[in-house]
Amino acid sequence: MQNFLDGSLILTSIALVISIILQSKGAGLGNMTGGDSGTVFTARRGIEKTLFWVTIIFSVLFFILAITSVIIAARA
Repeated sequence: MQNFLDGSLILTSIALVISIILQSKGAGLGNMTGGDSGTVFTARRGIEKTLFWVTIIFSVLFFILAITSVIIAARA
């Protein structure tokens, strides 16, 4: 069980890092479609919104897996 959790943590952490990098690079994706970049606050639309939610899901999943791994390791 611990090996499965360790592997899941590694995969989730890699996916989380990739989604964060894509999200920071995706900040200018609205400009490709003619979006105005002069404003400070913009609404997330399309791929930016999807990347935002994927990042949240990966971070919650990583947190749950990390806590579960610590609990299982403490019992062993």
